[in-house]
Amino acid sequence: MLTAAPILIVWLGAWGLNTWLARFDTRLTRLLVALIFGATILILWEMIVRIYDVPSVILPAPSQIGASFVENRAILWTDFVQTILRGALTGWIIGALAAIATAIAIDRSPFLRRGLLPIGNFVAALPIVGIAPILVMWFGFDWQSKAAVVVVMVFFPILVNMVAGLAATDPMQRDLMRTWAAPYWQSLWKLRMPAAMPFLFNGLKITTTLALIGAIVAEFFGSPTKGMGFRISTAVGRLDLPLVWAEILAAAIAGSLFYGLVALIEKKVTFWHPSQRA
Repeated sequence: MLTAAPILIVWLGAWGLNTWLARFDTRLTRLLVALIFGATILILWEMIVRIYDVPSVILPAPSQIGASFVENRAILWTDFVQTILRGALTGWIIGALAAIATAIAIDRSPFLRRGLLPIGNFVAALPIVGIAPILVMWFGFDWQSKAAVVVVMVFFPILVNMVAGLAATDPMQRDLMRTWAAPYWQSLWKLRMPAAMPFLFNGLKITTTLALIGAIVAEFFGSPTKGMGFRISTAVGRLDLPLVWAEILAAAIAGSLFYGLVALIEKKVTFWHPSQRA
């Protein structure tokens, strides 16, 4: 019981401080609450591991993970370039462009709407652990197969959002464009695409995390001697759990930055939308 006392003191103290700060609804206090909450989790994690002498193969302390992150920064950078920049980002861009082009084709043709969307729904339901080994065999063990897995994962969510966005315009607005004898492509560029932007960015933000997950999981089924998935798999085999957690930390940072960049672009592009006025 005495060993748990410091843990309870830290938790209650942080809880009380955050409860008091939450009463002041300002940008600074919101930031402080988030920082204190995150710091409290790390401190409690460190205390629990040290007080109860938890083996590092079960749960390494944050200090061990941080040390491994610094010591293996060259390896982490190589894995980041291989998995995130080559596999995840390339596949995400290709999948997004393909989904946008397909959505425009579906918007033009009711036949494609009835034919492609059910197929896309079927493909989206395929388990990644089932299709990743097949795509690795088709495209090889380098980043191309990981990009292919990412394309499959991100294509349908972006497609569904884009199709909904292109159909989101008001019927009176479409009638007005027809009254002005505007051709389809002009109507698409001036009316439908701006209206579809909030929907498109919703799909893009959702798929930022899917792209990372797809690229990392695909590396479990075949990869050159680099990449986050490869490193996690081999480090687990060596019981080097601090390195595993360091890779997870690097992936989390990359995913957060990826999402934040897309959200920042969304603010610039859809500044007129009510969701961006707060």
